[in-house]
Amino acid sequence: MLTDIAIAQACEKQHILGVAKTAGIDEKYLEQYGSYKAKVDFSLLKDRAERPDGKLILVTAITPTPAGEGKTTTTIGLADGLKKIGKNVMVALREPSLGPVFGIKGGAAGGGYAQVVPMEDINLHFTGDFHAIGAANNLLAAMLDNHIQQGNLLRIDPRRITWKRAVDMNDRALRNIVIGLGGKAHGVPREDGFDITVASEIMAILCLASGIADLKERLARIIVGYSYDDKPVTAGDLKAQGAMAALLKDALKPNLVQTLEHTPAFVHGGPFANIAHGCNSVMATRMALKTGDYVVTEAGFGADLGAEKFLDIKCRMAGLKPSAVVIVATVRALKMHGGKAKTELKNEDLAALKAGLPNLLQHVENITKVYGLPAVVAINRFPDDTEAELKLVEDECKALGVNVVLSEVWAKGGEGGKALAEEVVRLCEEPSEFRFSYEDGLSLREKIEAISKKIYHADGVDFLAPAVKELEKLESLGYGRMPVCMAKTQYSFSDDPLKLGAPKNFRVTVRQVRISAGAGFVVALTGDIMTMPGLPKKPAAENIDVDENGVITGLF
Repeated sequence: MLTDIAIAQACEKQHILGVAKTAGIDEKYLEQYGSYKAKVDFSLLKDRAERPDGKLILVTAITPTPAGEGKTTTTIGLADGLKKIGKNVMVALREPSLGPVFGIKGGAAGGGYAQVVPMEDINLHFTGDFHAIGAANNLLAAMLDNHIQQGNLLRIDPRRITWKRAVDMNDRALRNIVIGLGGKAHGVPREDGFDITVASEIMAILCLASGIADLKERLARIIVGYSYDDKPVTAGDLKAQGAMAALLKDALKPNLVQTLEHTPAFVHGGPFANIAHGCNSVMATRMALKTGDYVVTEAGFGADLGAEKFLDIKCRMAGLKPSAVVIVATVRALKMHGGKAKTELKNEDLAALKAGLPNLLQHVENITKVYGLPAVVAINRFPDDTEAELKLVEDECKALGVNVVLSEVWAKGGEGGKALAEEVVRLCEEPSEFRFSYEDGLSLREKIEAISKKIYHADGVDFLAPAVKELEKLESLGYGRMPVCMAKTQYSFSDDPLKLGAPKNFRVTVRQVRISAGAGFVVALTGDIMTMPGLPKKPAAENIDVDENGVITGLF
């Protein structure tokens, strides 16, 4: 069996000019990065302003397990399937972070015969967007510390600095550090730390900004800490937004690539969905909608995280409305949610499957009942799935009024996604009344409770003292109307990664709250979630190599 990278390297890629032509994008809008990648200039959006938007299709999934779900693979295969049935389609995905690539999760370019290429570039440095985000983040940190060193006219309290440095790598040793050691000439000593770049507010800002002017306004609003007078200090106060925007001006432009079947794809931005808002950039989504009649996009991790943030944050801010939602599941993963060991998933077990099905059904009900959107369940089929198991999933979903379609895109590419494509086209024509899970006018506390009760199905929320104090402060500063970005484990509806399936009789604990004023949302940290992951005992980096001809191996 060929590996993902072997399949991708064997693909005869189309020149990026040909991909752009398929998408109807004139060469004048392109900034080429070699033969197979290009950035697309913002002016395309202005020139296409009068064109009606295409249909937006969101791909999400059940709660992830080590058995795998194949959400990105399904997203790409669905787009190729739509192309196979004659539709004008675009893909809009996030860029992978180097942390998971070298860690344990892997990349984000799909798999098998449903991938975006060049997968090596996409999974590694790509067009340098993440480096620019890290540089802008760390420029602000440097200017902040320099301001304190040079007299501290803003009277910033070093004990109340909230801005962290960033690096796109899993590096637990950088979570908590002390800087400014070595004497007066080397800065003011204080505690500091690093977030992974994909958790940085700069990443969220880049993905939510509508253009350069909006980017600068958002950057200026970033709160870096508080003064001795308890007043928020912003990047605008430090006069940092102009230089930061200069570093980000090219990173803000969406990246155009292709699938293995030459379907045009925007791959741009990459916030994590467990600790950030988990969606590709608004700029890329809007470009795709002004280019394709159908746009297939993805939100990270399970529907309780990525889809909730896509709908409650991104759609709210950008005025987007999905026409249909695809919820990806595997029989294998559902059996794990039902208590089956990973080593025993090949064996038929209807009891374990039935015990795990509530996880899928709860995601389905959230999408259809809470958000009011039409949905289809895509079963990412594995060879050892039995007909009895597949029928059980289909029967349970149909009881909720949702169809189930087998997806075989990993093995067959677009051909294996045609049935799913047909169902999605049908759903896109269904009337729907999209709504959010909470309204703007609720307090921050009420918004957190609404997500926890409606989406996670928790009994309630326990707010620790530091979170209560920060919520009160943020409300008093006028940030109460902002949406909430929940930072929560991806492995459970609850904030306990060990509670699989669809747990009941639990409460969510909010231990800390952070303001992302530039991004425009408030982050609530639950359970033990961290904004800087660590590498596993055996990192994926140990298997990655490159030969004397520059050919990369071991990248999945």
